[in-house]
Amino acid sequence: MRLNRRSALTVLSALGTSFGIPLIWNPRATAEGPSLKNDRPGIGAIGMRYQGTVIALKAQAHGDIVAIADVDRNVREQARASFGSTPDIYEDYRHLLDRKDIDVILIGTPDHWHAKMVIDACRAGKDVYVEKPLTLTVDEGKVIRKVVQETQRVAQVGSWQRSDARYRLAVEMVRAGRLGRLRRVTCVAGPNPTGGPFPVRPVPNALNWNLWLGQAPEVPYTEERCHYTFRWWFEYAGGKITDWGAHDIDIAQWAIGELPVEIAGHGKLPNIPNGYNVPINFGAVVRYPSGVELIVQEEGRIGVLFEGEKGRLFVNRGTIAGTAIDERKDHPFPKEQYKLYDFDDPNRPDRVGKLDAIVNHMANFFDCIRARRLPISDYESQHRSATTCHLINLSIRLGRPLRWDAEKEVIIGDEEANQHLSREQRKGFEVV
Repeated sequence: MRLNRRSALTVLSALGTSFGIPLIWNPRATAEGPSLKNDRPGIGAIGMRYQGTVIALKAQAHGDIVAIADVDRNVREQARASFGSTPDIYEDYRHLLDRKDIDVILIGTPDHWHAKMVIDACRAGKDVYVEKPLTLTVDEGKVIRKVVQETQRVAQVGSWQRSDARYRLAVEMVRAGRLGRLRRVTCVAGPNPTGGPFPVRPVPNALNWNLWLGQAPEVPYTEERCHYTFRWWFEYAGGKITDWGAHDIDIAQWAIGELPVEIAGHGKLPNIPNGYNVPINFGAVVRYPSGVELIVQEEGRIGVLFEGEKGRLFVNRGTIAGTAIDERKDHPFPKEQYKLYDFDDPNRPDRVGKLDAIVNHMANFFDCIRARRLPISDYESQHRSATTCHLINLSIRLGRPLRWDAEKEVIIGDEEANQHLSREQRKGFEVV
């Protein structure tokens, strides 16, 4: 399935709107922007450990943080101090959704909570910025698509590399043919940590463990399942393949401009009781309709390497280099030639690196709230990037290649594999 901007919008919207016209209508919005006091929306932030606080601090340039929520009392109290001790604090995020003075929700929770919180926030009439990856499963992305379209909310995903000037330049040049026909893209994610068995411990007094688990299976508290290291458990995330893949595989797929047709993953699954269970010694080959191959591996220089018939181009968070860059002296590539996104602010300076790029990524989100436009890391592209990551992990776990029908969003001829596009969810925490 070829994925250009126009075809993506066909998937994105059931409204029949065309590219260049505001895609989402909200009765509170006017041509000048939302009807908000002082044009500063009220913001509620959920999940306040490091990244959640980072995005909330960046959002302060555009609105007022009026409330925060986190299931860990220590985390939420420490986070409130970052905002002058003025926001109200809650344990349960649903209190934020009930507040009429909150227009925007920021989500910085572990991955297994992303989809439900996005859906609940949209249905509560809030616009949403959610950290990557967008989903825990493929089918969650389908529900998000349906709800965002029905509610006509603006939803930005925190895959901020799309707002990093280096990555944007690399993708634009590849799509403009500066490398000729693209043949191969390589993403290096780095290895997954290994560890365990880990001891079961008493639940800390400050932590609501049941609420932290959410849809995931009920298990005794283990410190290594929580906070940062949740990433290395399939119950809550997908290891480096979804953690870094939501950045670099997203960039690769944006440049390829297509959706996969075959995914062949390989790796070793640990078998450690109450230990990390994401794959080690992993890799994958993802094939696209035009014949382009995406190589995902854990060893090598972290970043994205594009290889075409006219040369190579490498980009990561510290550099961009290669044939197309070397040739810019004689063949410039000004921003006027960019074509992959049409709602950039030309007056906004280029930014590179995580903290600076998030400045532009967050600004794009608030630009789109006021104009009711599609953000640069829109829900459809990020659902599709997350899908590729999930299918790689699934191929590794099943030990066989998967053929993917991107239009129907099913695995071809493999009913067992299709059963893994969703997961059983605990009662009361279902994503529906």
